[in-house]
Order: sequence, then structure tokens, then C-alpha cells
Amino acid sequence: MEETYVRLLCPECGKHWEQSPSDLPEPARTFHCPNCHASRRLSEFARTEHDLQNMKNF
Repeated sequence: MEETYVRLLCPECGKHWEQSPSDLPEPARTFHCPNCHASRRLSEFARTEHDLQNMKNF
């Protein structure tokens, strides 16, 4: 079985990384950048629409 990852991008500091959607909160919940600690809805960290859909599906 292939594991799915979503690509994340901090809108404030530009850090980008990948994470399993099962390790993330719901897209509407507040998420904190591990680099600069910016706080926004997780959906704002999605790098592409495809990544956002993967978050919502899991």
C-alpha cells in the first residue's frame, strides 16, 4: 500500500515540507509552522489544490 503525503508551504516564511495527512488536523483547524510558528488554518498551508484535496479526503 502506498502512503499519501501532502506538500505544505508556509505563507509567511516560505518553508516547504511534506507530511502524511493522517498526522495533520482538519483543514479548517489552526496549524502552526514548525519553522516560524505562524498560525493559520491548515488549508492555507496547502501547496496546491491537489494537496488540499488530499487533506480533506483523509
